[in-house]
Amino acid sequence: QVQLVESGGGLVQAGGSLRLSCAASGRTFGSYVMNWFRQAPGKGREFVGRIRTSNGKTYYAELADSVNGRFTISADNAKNTVYLQMNSLKPEDTAVYYCAARNRETAQYDAWGQGTQVTVSS
Repeated sequence: QVQLVESGGGLVQAGGSLRLSCAASGRTFGSYVMNWFRQAPGKGREFVGRIRTSNGKTYYAELADSVNGRFTISADNAKNTVYLQMNSLKPEDTAVYYCAARNRETAQYDAWGQGTQVTVSS
């Protein structure tokens, strides 16, 4: 089983940047597609991006249209950590951000992080 711990959230002004981290323990990245989601107050959960890596090779990385061009997703297999670099932040990016590990064999989400708050002020 895999456990996930996010960090890096905070308060930033519009136009600023933050980098979120999601550290995984337990099973290795190769078994999972790592995802980022967010949930704003009063709204449903929104997909942000996903990445599949193994042994230092990135097989694919994709981002939602709403963040593409402003956010990047990457991973460090040696550290079992996935990152979400967020640039040109907007107030509408305010949300709790979650990472989630989707099992490549079962397509089920085996683990979710506890979430990290990102607040963008105008």
